[in-house]
Amino acid sequence: MAYWKLPPRIKVLEALGCIADGRIEFVSETEARVVGSDGTRVYRVVWDGKLGISSNDNGSLYKGYLGYPAIAFLMLKGILPFDEKLAKALKGIPWRELNEKFRSYAATESYIRELLAEKGVSWAYVDAFVEKVLSEIKRLKPYRLG
Repeated sequence: MAYWKLPPRIKVLEALGCIADGRIEFVSETEARVVGSDGTRVYRVVWDGKLGISSNDNGSLYKGYLGYPAIAFLMLKGILPFDEKLAKALKGIPWRELNEKFRSYAATESYIRELLAEKGVSWAYVDAFVEKVLSEIKRLKPYRLG
């Protein structure tokens, strides 16, 4: 069985933003369509009802980590932690544009950190939530489907 690699930290925040933007639409209990932040791409997430999941976003396909569409899916299914307050603070962020502009997840994260500070969200709070999600992914060991 092939397990997903841990995603870059920023993908946890991207998943929250995706949920806040209403870009994830369940087609059935086990499948969802996720629209990319700029509206040009649509990803397909398929779940086996346990810990098996697949997604056709670039991170999942080419880098082998659990991509943000799958993370968002698992958050909405109650398998991974979700934070409403943080999701609302991340609403409307143009993730793809930022990732292309900065060409580094660390730089994108630094920009998001400033943005959240302006909204009064403490980075210690954000950091603790991201760590909580990543440690759950590590503990649960979601595996790749198909």
